[in-house]
Amino acid sequence: MIRLFHISDLHFGLEDPAALTWFAECVRTEDPTAVLITGDLTMRARSHEFAAACEWIGALDVPVTVEVGNHDLPYFNPLARLFWPYERIRGIERLVERELDLAGVAVVPLKTTARAQWRLDWSKGWVTAAALTKTLAAIDALPGGTTTLVTAHHPLVEAGTRGRALTRGGERALTELARRGVAAVLTGHVHDAFDLMKDTPAGPIRMIGAGTLSQRIRSTPPSFNELVVDGTKIDVRVRNLAHVPTPDMQIDAVPPDALPPREPGEPVAPVGAVPPIDPPVH
Repeated sequence: MIRLFHISDLHFGLEDPAALTWFAECVRTEDPTAVLITGDLTMRARSHEFAAACEWIGALDVPVTVEVGNHDLPYFNPLARLFWPYERIRGIERLVERELDLAGVAVVPLKTTARAQWRLDWSKGWVTAAALTKTLAAIDALPGGTTTLVTAHHPLVEAGTRGRALTRGGERALTELARRGVAAVLTGHVHDAFDLMKDTPAGPIRMIGAGTLSQRIRSTPPSFNELVVDGTKIDVRVRNLAHVPTPDMQIDAVPPDALPPREPGEPVAPVGAVPPIDPPVH
């Protein structure tokens, strides 16, 4: 049996210190098999934000793998964004897009962030052909019978909604992952937890999203996912300081625009409520 802590959207620069302290204590006292971080370590990819994020992540005394989110690409320096976008993350470079082999359970990364895209909103995801090929090759190399989890920042598709494409190439990627029997795709970005099944031409596949440990909450309190993997069975529990039950923490659809939210001081929708449509903030 493998126990994993899945966190996302730390947003150092607008982090929630109480939530981060609580999570770090959970890791210290409960000793999970690994921590999976699905992106947006920072708010604006500034040096001091990355320094704080790297220090906090480096203190987690368990195996860690980290995905890079759209907020982790330089905002104010277009040259840095295009030519050396990950310069400031070197403190934990060895953890970025790191594959984990956890005794019958494999964690394989899938890159969904892009330095630039042929659309105005670069906050959205893009699974390039090269990124998908790399991930599929890693999956194909695993021993038979391995329970495989794929980590990415952006949900690959919306679920239960109709809208602009959240992640370009996501439908194709999800189909190829289903074809290979991937147990679940773990993501962040929307700042609310979810646990959904998505039908694809190759069969159904599970999509599991983590909430945020930042102040940028959308419709639920800061939280993380605890996953217990026993063979092919995966149990998900959403844990949060407010002690809200897991069903009330999980949204029932991935929104088409996947907007987190409002800044501190703005009113927060009640847990379980449908959040209003906000203007783009990513």
